[in-house]
Amino acid sequence: MDKVAFYTLGCKVNQYETEAMEEIFEKNDYVIVNSDEIADIYVINTCTVTNLSDRKSRQFISRAKKLNKDAIIAVVGCYSQVSPDEVEKIEGVDVIIGTTERNRILELCEKAKAENQRINIVRNIKSQKEFEPINIDDIKSKTRAYIKIQDGCSQFCSYCIIPYARGPIRSRSLDEIVEETQKLASAGFKEVVLTGIHVASYGKDTDKTPLVKVLEEVGKVKGIDRIRLSSLEPTLIDENFMKSILKIGKVCDHFHLSLQSGSDTVLKRMNRKYTTSEYRNIVSIIRKYMPNAGITTDIIVGFPGETEDEFNETLDFVKEIGFSRIHVFKYSPRKGTPASKYENQVDGNIKNQRSECLIALGEELMLKFNSKFINSTLSVLFEEESKGEKGNIEGYTTNYIRVKSKKDINMIGKIVDVKINKIKNDFLLG
Repeated sequence: MDKVAFYTLGCKVNQYETEAMEEIFEKNDYVIVNSDEIADIYVINTCTVTNLSDRKSRQFISRAKKLNKDAIIAVVGCYSQVSPDEVEKIEGVDVIIGTTERNRILELCEKAKAENQRINIVRNIKSQKEFEPINIDDIKSKTRAYIKIQDGCSQFCSYCIIPYARGPIRSRSLDEIVEETQKLASAGFKEVVLTGIHVASYGKDTDKTPLVKVLEEVGKVKGIDRIRLSSLEPTLIDENFMKSILKIGKVCDHFHLSLQSGSDTVLKRMNRKYTTSEYRNIVSIIRKYMPNAGITTDIIVGFPGETEDEFNETLDFVKEIGFSRIHVFKYSPRKGTPASKYENQVDGNIKNQRSECLIALGEELMLKFNSKFINSTLSVLFEEESKGEKGNIEGYTTNYIRVKSKKDINMIGKIVDVKINKIKNDFLLG
Protein backbone atom coordinates (compact mmCIF):
# COMPACT_ATOMS: atom_id res chain seq x y z
CA MET A 1 0.00 0.00 0.00
CA ASP A 2 1.18 3.52 -0.79
CA LYS A 3 2.14 5.72 2.13
CA VAL A 4 1.46 9.43 2.70
CA ALA A 5 2.86 11.74 5.37
CA PHE A 6 1.56 15.13 6.47
CA TYR A 7 3.40 18.05 8.04
CA THR A 8 1.12 20.78 9.40
CA LEU A 9 2.02 24.29 10.47
CA GLY A 10 -0.19 26.97 11.94
CA CYS A 11 -3.67 27.26 13.38
CA LYS A 12 -6.49 24.91 14.36
CA VAL A 13 -8.13 25.52 10.98
CA ASN A 14 -5.03 24.10 9.27
CA GLN A 15 -5.10 21.10 11.58
CA TYR A 16 -8.76 20.51 10.75
CA GLU A 17 -8.05 20.74 7.03
CA THR A 18 -5.10 18.35 7.32
CA GLU A 19 -7.30 15.78 9.02
CA ALA A 20 -9.82 16.12 6.20
CA MET A 21 -7.09 15.58 3.58
CA GLU A 22 -5.75 12.57 5.49
CA GLU A 23 -9.21 11.05 5.32
CA ILE A 24 -9.29 11.46 1.52
CA PHE A 25 -6.11 9.38 1.25
CA GLU A 26 -7.28 6.78 3.79
CA LYS A 27 -10.51 6.22 1.89
CA ASN A 28 -8.37 5.41 -1.15
CA ASP A 29 -6.28 2.79 0.67
CA TYR A 30 -3.26 4.93 1.54
CA VAL A 31 -1.49 4.42 4.86
CA ILE A 32 -0.82 7.56 6.91
CA VAL A 33 2.71 7.57 8.36
CA ASN A 34 4.63 10.05 10.50
CA SER A 35 6.28 12.99 8.78
CA ASP A 36 9.78 11.67 9.58
CA GLU A 37 9.14 8.30 7.89
CA ILE A 38 9.65 7.25 4.28
CA ALA A 39 6.49 7.92 2.26
CA ASP A 40 5.37 7.98 -1.38
CA ILE A 41 3.67 11.36 -0.94
CA TYR A 42 4.45 14.21 1.46
CA VAL A 43 1.85 16.92 2.00
CA ILE A 44 2.99 20.15 3.67
CA ASN A 45 0.04 22.20 4.93
CA THR A 46 1.65 25.60 5.33
CA CYS A 47 1.20 28.72 7.41
CA THR A 48 2.46 32.17 6.47
CA VAL A 49 1.73 34.25 9.57
CA THR A 50 5.46 34.72 10.21
CA ASN A 51 8.71 34.43 8.26
CA LEU A 52 9.55 31.48 10.52
CA SER A 53 6.49 29.60 9.22
CA ASP A 54 7.68 30.03 5.63
CA ARG A 55 11.17 28.86 6.56
CA LYS A 56 9.87 25.76 8.35
CA SER A 57 7.84 24.85 5.27
CA ARG A 58 10.92 25.08 3.04
CA GLN A 59 12.99 23.06 5.52
CA PHE A 60 10.45 20.24 5.57
CA ILE A 61 10.30 20.11 1.76
CA SER A 62 14.07 19.60 1.73
CA ARG A 63 13.86 16.97 4.47
CA ALA A 64 11.11 15.04 2.68
CA LYS A 65 13.16 14.83 -0.50
CA LYS A 66 16.08 13.43 1.48
CA LEU A 67 13.80 10.77 2.96
CA ASN A 68 12.59 9.70 -0.50
CA LYS A 69 13.97 11.43 -3.60
CA ASP A 70 11.19 9.85 -5.71
CA ALA A 71 8.33 11.03 -3.48
CA ILE A 72 5.64 13.43 -4.65
CA ILE A 73 5.79 16.68 -2.66
CA ALA A 74 2.56 18.68 -2.34
CA VAL A 75 2.59 22.15 -0.79
CA VAL A 76 -0.81 23.49 0.21
CA GLY A 77 -2.24 26.29 2.32
CA CYS A 78 -1.48 29.90 3.15
CA TYR A 79 2.20 30.09 2.15
CA SER A 80 1.55 28.67 -1.30
CA GLN A 81 -1.52 30.90 -1.70
CA VAL A 82 0.40 34.08 -0.94
CA SER A 83 3.70 33.15 -2.61
CA PRO A 84 3.01 30.55 -5.34
CA ASP A 85 5.90 31.74 -7.50
CA GLU A 86 8.29 31.42 -4.55
CA VAL A 87 7.08 27.89 -3.83
CA GLU A 88 7.38 26.98 -7.51
CA LYS A 89 11.09 27.83 -7.38
CA ILE A 90 11.72 25.34 -4.57
CA GLU A 91 13.35 22.26 -6.01
CA GLY A 92 11.33 19.09 -5.61
CA VAL A 93 7.82 20.52 -5.29
CA ASP A 94 5.36 18.66 -7.54
CA VAL A 95 1.92 19.97 -6.55
CA ILE A 96 1.02 23.48 -5.40
CA ILE A 97 -2.44 24.17 -3.97
CA GLY A 98 -3.53 27.35 -2.19
CA THR A 99 -6.37 27.68 0.30
CA THR A 100 -9.05 26.33 -2.03
CA GLU A 101 -9.59 22.98 -3.79
CA ARG A 102 -7.77 20.93 -1.17
CA ASN A 103 -10.35 18.20 -1.74
CA ARG A 104 -8.45 17.56 -5.03
CA ILE A 105 -5.21 16.74 -3.23
CA LEU A 106 -5.15 13.01 -4.00
CA GLU A 107 -6.24 13.45 -7.62
CA LEU A 108 -3.50 16.02 -8.27
CA CYS A 109 -0.76 14.06 -6.52
CA GLU A 110 -1.54 10.95 -8.54
CA LYS A 111 -1.71 12.97 -11.75
CA ALA A 112 1.67 14.58 -11.05
CA LYS A 113 3.18 11.14 -10.51
CA ALA A 114 1.56 9.50 -13.56
CA GLU A 115 2.37 12.35 -15.96
CA ASN A 116 5.68 13.35 -14.36
CA GLN A 117 4.72 17.01 -14.33
CA ARG A 118 4.44 19.88 -11.86
CA ILE A 119 0.89 21.06 -11.12
CA ASN A 120 0.03 24.52 -9.78
CA ILE A 121 -3.67 25.34 -9.31
CA VAL A 122 -3.31 28.41 -7.06
CA ARG A 123 -5.77 31.07 -8.18
CA ASN A 124 -6.89 34.53 -7.07
CA ILE A 125 -8.47 34.05 -3.65
CA LYS A 126 -10.26 37.40 -3.86
CA SER A 127 -12.77 35.86 -6.26
CA GLN A 128 -13.73 33.11 -3.82
CA LYS A 129 -17.27 33.91 -2.64
CA GLU A 130 -18.60 30.57 -1.36
CA PHE A 131 -17.55 28.49 1.62
CA GLU A 132 -15.77 25.41 0.30
CA PRO A 133 -16.53 22.39 2.49
CA ILE A 134 -13.83 19.86 3.25
CA ASN A 135 -15.50 17.38 5.55
CA ILE A 136 -14.29 14.87 8.12
CA ASP A 137 -16.32 11.70 8.66
CA ASP A 138 -14.03 9.93 11.12
CA ILE A 139 -12.44 12.22 13.71
CA LYS A 140 -9.34 10.62 15.24
CA SER A 141 -9.69 12.30 18.63
CA LYS A 142 -12.65 11.06 20.65
CA THR A 143 -13.14 13.81 23.19
CA ARG A 144 -13.13 17.29 21.68
CA ALA A 145 -13.87 17.93 17.98
CA TYR A 146 -13.33 21.00 15.82
CA ILE A 147 -15.96 22.12 13.35
CA LYS A 148 -14.91 24.64 10.71
CA ILE A 149 -17.82 27.05 10.29
CA GLN A 150 -16.19 29.91 8.42
CA ASP A 151 -13.25 30.90 6.23
CA GLY A 152 -11.60 34.16 5.21
CA CYS A 153 -11.14 37.54 6.86
CA SER A 154 -11.96 41.08 5.76
CA GLN A 155 -10.47 42.99 8.70
CA PHE A 156 -7.12 43.90 7.09
CA CYS A 157 -5.15 44.59 10.25
CA SER A 158 -2.00 46.37 9.11
CA TYR A 159 0.36 43.56 10.22
CA CYS A 160 -1.62 40.56 8.98
CA ILE A 161 -1.22 38.57 5.77
CA ILE A 162 -4.22 36.31 6.39
CA PRO A 163 -6.83 38.25 4.35
CA TYR A 164 -4.51 37.88 1.36
CA ALA A 165 -4.05 34.16 2.06
CA ARG A 166 -7.61 33.21 2.93
CA GLY A 167 -9.66 35.74 0.97
CA PRO A 168 -12.98 37.36 1.93
CA ILE A 169 -15.27 35.96 4.63
CA ARG A 170 -17.37 32.94 3.64
CA SER A 171 -19.81 31.27 6.02
CA ARG A 172 -20.67 27.60 6.04
CA SER A 173 -24.38 26.77 5.86
CA LEU A 174 -26.14 26.19 9.16
CA ASP A 175 -27.53 22.87 7.93
CA GLU A 176 -24.02 21.55 7.21
CA ILE A 177 -22.77 22.66 10.63
CA VAL A 178 -25.66 20.96 12.43
CA GLU A 179 -25.25 17.80 10.34
CA GLU A 180 -21.56 17.54 11.23
CA THR A 181 -22.38 18.18 14.90
CA GLN A 182 -24.91 15.35 14.87
CA LYS A 183 -22.31 12.98 13.39
CA LEU A 184 -19.87 13.95 16.10
CA ALA A 185 -22.45 13.42 18.83
CA SER A 186 -23.24 9.97 17.41
CA ALA A 187 -19.51 9.17 17.50
CA GLY A 188 -19.44 9.94 21.23
CA PHE A 189 -18.02 13.47 21.35
CA LYS A 190 -19.04 15.62 24.30
CA GLU A 191 -17.46 18.91 23.21
CA VAL A 192 -17.26 20.75 19.90
CA VAL A 193 -15.13 23.79 19.11
CA LEU A 194 -16.50 26.12 16.45
CA THR A 195 -13.51 27.39 14.53
CA GLY A 196 -12.62 29.47 11.50
CA ILE A 197 -10.31 32.22 10.35
CA HIS A 198 -12.51 35.01 11.74
CA VAL A 199 -15.37 33.32 13.59
CA ALA A 200 -16.92 36.60 14.77
CA SER A 201 -17.75 37.50 11.15
CA TYR A 202 -19.89 34.39 10.66
CA GLY A 203 -23.04 35.24 8.70
CA LYS A 204 -21.99 38.75 7.74
CA ASP A 205 -21.45 37.68 4.12
CA THR A 206 -25.02 36.38 3.84
CA ASP A 207 -26.91 38.61 6.30
CA LYS A 208 -29.02 35.57 7.12
CA THR A 209 -27.68 33.67 10.11
CA PRO A 210 -25.85 35.29 13.04
CA LEU A 211 -23.32 33.34 15.09
CA VAL A 212 -25.74 33.17 18.03
CA LYS A 213 -28.18 31.19 15.86
CA VAL A 214 -25.41 28.68 15.10
CA LEU A 215 -24.73 28.29 18.83
CA GLU A 216 -28.45 27.80 19.51
CA GLU A 217 -28.86 25.09 16.86
CA VAL A 218 -25.65 23.27 17.81
CA GLY A 219 -26.81 23.45 21.42
CA LYS A 220 -29.96 21.49 20.51
CA VAL A 221 -27.94 18.45 19.39
CA LYS A 222 -28.33 15.68 21.95
CA GLY A 223 -25.06 14.29 23.28
CA ILE A 224 -23.10 17.51 22.89
CA ASP A 225 -22.60 18.93 26.39
CA ARG A 226 -20.06 21.66 25.65
CA ILE A 227 -19.67 24.23 22.91
CA ARG A 228 -16.45 26.21 22.76
CA LEU A 229 -15.63 29.13 20.49
CA SER A 230 -12.18 29.60 19.03
CA SER A 231 -10.49 33.02 18.83
CA LEU A 232 -12.98 35.89 18.71
CA GLU A 233 -12.91 39.53 17.71
CA PRO A 234 -13.84 41.29 20.99
CA THR A 235 -16.47 43.54 19.39
CA LEU A 236 -18.76 40.54 18.80
CA ILE A 237 -19.65 40.45 22.49
CA ASP A 238 -22.35 42.60 24.06
CA GLU A 239 -25.12 42.18 26.63
CA ASN A 240 -27.51 40.50 24.17
CA PHE A 241 -24.85 38.01 23.05
CA MET A 242 -24.08 36.99 26.63
CA LYS A 243 -27.77 36.69 27.57
CA SER A 244 -28.35 34.48 24.54
CA ILE A 245 -25.49 32.06 25.19
CA LEU A 246 -26.45 31.74 28.86
CA LYS A 247 -29.89 30.52 27.76
CA ILE A 248 -28.25 27.84 25.61
CA GLY A 249 -26.54 26.47 28.71
CA LYS A 250 -23.75 24.63 26.88
CA VAL A 251 -21.41 27.43 25.80
CA CYS A 252 -18.15 27.27 27.75
CA ASP A 253 -17.12 30.16 29.97
CA HIS A 254 -13.87 30.59 28.05
CA PHE A 255 -13.26 33.41 25.58
CA HIS A 256 -10.12 33.87 23.53
CA LEU A 257 -10.33 37.59 22.78
CA SER A 258 -7.51 38.85 20.57
CA LEU A 259 -6.01 42.01 22.12
CA GLN A 260 -2.68 42.43 20.25
CA SER A 261 -1.76 45.56 22.24
CA GLY A 262 -2.85 47.37 25.39
CA SER A 263 -1.90 50.75 23.93
CA ASP A 264 -4.52 52.74 22.01
CA THR A 265 -1.91 54.36 19.79
CA VAL A 266 -0.48 50.98 18.80
CA LEU A 267 -3.98 49.56 18.24
CA LYS A 268 -4.69 52.42 15.86
CA ARG A 269 -1.50 51.74 13.88
CA MET A 270 -2.48 48.07 13.78
CA ASN A 271 -5.88 49.01 12.32
CA ARG A 272 -7.64 47.12 15.09
CA LYS A 273 -11.32 48.01 15.39
CA TYR A 274 -11.57 48.77 19.12
CA THR A 275 -9.94 50.79 21.91
CA THR A 276 -8.70 49.57 25.28
CA SER A 277 -11.73 51.23 26.87
CA GLU A 278 -14.08 49.21 24.64
CA TYR A 279 -12.12 46.02 25.31
CA ARG A 280 -12.29 46.66 29.08
CA ASN A 281 -16.06 47.08 28.84
CA ILE A 282 -16.43 43.84 26.85
CA VAL A 283 -14.50 41.92 29.51
CA SER A 284 -16.70 43.40 32.24
CA ILE A 285 -19.82 42.25 30.35
CA ILE A 286 -18.44 38.70 30.12
CA ARG A 287 -17.64 38.61 33.83
CA LYS A 288 -21.05 40.03 34.70
CA TYR A 289 -22.69 36.93 33.23
CA MET A 290 -19.87 34.40 33.70
CA PRO A 291 -17.85 35.44 36.78
CA ASN A 292 -15.35 32.57 36.52
CA ALA A 293 -14.75 32.91 32.78
CA GLY A 294 -11.27 32.20 31.51
CA ILE A 295 -10.19 35.03 29.23
CA THR A 296 -7.19 34.27 27.07
CA THR A 297 -5.57 36.45 24.44
CA ASP A 298 -2.84 37.08 21.85
CA ILE A 299 -0.42 39.99 22.14
CA ILE A 300 2.19 41.23 19.66
CA VAL A 301 5.31 42.91 21.04
CA GLY A 302 7.67 45.07 19.04
CA PHE A 303 5.13 46.38 16.56
CA PRO A 304 6.73 49.11 14.40
CA GLY A 305 7.16 52.30 16.42
CA GLU A 306 6.21 50.67 19.75
CA THR A 307 7.87 52.86 22.40
CA GLU A 308 8.81 51.86 25.92
CA ASP A 309 5.83 53.87 27.19
CA GLU A 310 3.45 52.08 24.81
CA PHE A 311 4.79 48.70 25.89
CA ASN A 312 4.32 49.69 29.54
CA GLU A 313 0.73 50.63 28.71
CA THR A 314 0.26 47.07 27.47
CA LEU A 315 1.77 45.65 30.66
CA ASP A 316 -0.52 47.78 32.82
CA PHE A 317 -3.60 46.84 30.77
CA VAL A 318 -2.78 43.13 30.90
CA LYS A 319 -2.45 43.31 34.68
CA GLU A 320 -5.75 45.19 34.93
CA ILE A 321 -7.69 42.67 32.83
CA GLY A 322 -6.16 39.65 34.58
CA PHE A 323 -6.02 37.23 31.68
CA SER A 324 -6.00 33.52 32.46
CA ARG A 325 -3.48 32.82 29.68
CA ILE A 326 -1.49 34.93 27.20
CA HIS A 327 0.08 33.96 23.89
CA VAL A 328 2.94 36.33 23.10
CA PHE A 329 4.24 36.92 19.57
CA LYS A 330 7.16 39.03 18.42
CA TYR A 331 6.20 41.19 15.48
CA SER A 332 7.36 39.72 12.18
CA PRO A 333 7.15 41.89 9.03
CA ARG A 334 5.10 40.23 6.30
CA LYS A 335 5.76 41.38 2.75
CA GLY A 336 2.57 42.80 1.25
CA THR A 337 1.17 44.21 4.49
CA PRO A 338 1.15 47.95 5.31
CA ALA A 339 3.07 47.50 8.58
CA SER A 340 6.05 45.97 6.78
CA LYS A 341 6.68 49.41 5.27
CA TYR A 342 6.26 51.36 8.51
CA GLU A 343 9.24 53.30 9.79
CA ASN A 344 10.80 52.71 13.21
CA GLN A 345 10.95 48.90 13.05
CA VAL A 346 11.82 47.69 16.57
CA ASP A 347 15.20 46.10 17.22
CA GLY A 348 15.18 42.31 17.65
CA ASN A 349 16.84 42.44 21.07
CA ILE A 350 14.16 44.79 22.34
CA LYS A 351 11.47 42.45 20.99
CA ASN A 352 13.08 39.56 22.86
CA GLN A 353 13.21 41.53 26.12
CA ARG A 354 9.58 42.62 25.84
CA SER A 355 8.47 39.12 24.93
CA GLU A 356 10.21 37.61 27.97
CA CYS A 357 8.74 40.27 30.23
CA LEU A 358 5.20 39.70 28.98
CA ILE A 359 5.52 35.91 29.08
CA ALA A 360 6.61 36.14 32.72
CA LEU A 361 3.64 38.35 33.53
CA GLY A 362 1.33 35.92 31.72
CA GLU A 363 2.59 33.02 33.83
CA GLU A 364 2.06 35.05 36.99
CA LEU A 365 -1.52 35.89 35.97
CA MET A 366 -2.27 32.27 34.99
CA LEU A 367 -1.10 31.07 38.41
CA LYS A 368 -3.26 33.72 40.10
CA PHE A 369 -6.32 32.74 38.06
CA ASN A 370 -5.88 29.01 38.55
CA SER A 371 -5.28 29.41 42.29
CA LYS A 372 -8.82 30.77 42.72
CA PHE A 373 -10.18 27.28 42.15
CA ILE A 374 -8.23 25.34 44.78
CA ASN A 375 -10.73 23.53 47.06
CA SER A 376 -13.44 23.98 44.41
CA THR A 377 -15.23 21.22 42.51
CA LEU A 378 -14.87 21.67 38.74
CA SER A 379 -16.38 19.88 35.77
CA VAL A 380 -13.58 18.28 33.71
CA LEU A 381 -13.72 16.60 30.31
CA PHE A 382 -10.90 14.07 30.49
CA GLU A 383 -9.03 13.74 27.20
CA GLU A 384 -5.90 11.60 27.59
CA GLU A 385 -3.43 9.87 29.85
CA SER A 386 -0.77 12.17 31.26
CA LYS A 387 2.48 11.67 29.36
CA GLY A 388 5.10 10.00 31.54
CA GLU A 389 2.80 9.92 34.56
CA LYS A 390 1.25 6.49 34.87
CA GLY A 391 -2.07 6.52 36.66
CA ASN A 392 -2.92 10.13 35.84
CA ILE A 393 -5.37 11.33 33.23
CA GLU A 394 -5.95 14.93 32.23
CA GLY A 395 -8.49 17.20 30.63
CA TYR A 396 -9.97 20.68 30.68
CA THR A 397 -12.56 22.58 32.67
CA THR A 398 -15.19 24.68 30.90
CA ASN A 399 -13.05 27.79 31.52
CA TYR A 400 -10.02 26.08 29.98
CA ILE A 401 -7.87 25.12 32.94
CA ARG A 402 -5.89 21.90 32.53
CA VAL A 403 -6.58 19.38 35.31
CA LYS A 404 -4.73 16.17 36.18
CA SER A 405 -6.29 13.51 38.34
CA LYS A 406 -5.76 9.89 39.42
CA LYS A 407 -8.95 8.71 37.79
CA ASP A 408 -9.67 5.44 36.05
CA ILE A 409 -8.60 5.44 32.39
CA ASN A 410 -12.23 4.65 31.52
CA MET A 411 -13.04 8.23 32.49
CA ILE A 412 -11.36 9.49 29.29
CA GLY A 413 -14.05 10.97 27.05
CA LYS A 414 -16.34 11.63 30.00
CA ILE A 415 -17.20 14.78 31.93
CA VAL A 416 -16.49 14.29 35.63
CA ASP A 417 -16.76 16.55 38.68
CA VAL A 418 -13.33 16.84 40.30
CA LYS A 419 -12.41 18.30 43.70
CA ILE A 420 -9.29 20.44 43.19
CA ASN A 421 -6.61 19.92 45.83
CA LYS A 422 -3.62 21.95 44.70
CA ILE A 423 -1.86 23.65 41.82
CA LYS A 424 1.29 22.57 39.99
CA ASN A 425 2.90 24.58 37.18
CA ASP A 426 0.15 25.38 34.66
CA PHE A 427 -2.43 22.81 35.80
CA LEU A 428 -4.60 21.87 38.75
CA LEU A 429 -4.50 18.56 40.59
CA GLY A 430 -7.66 16.81 41.68
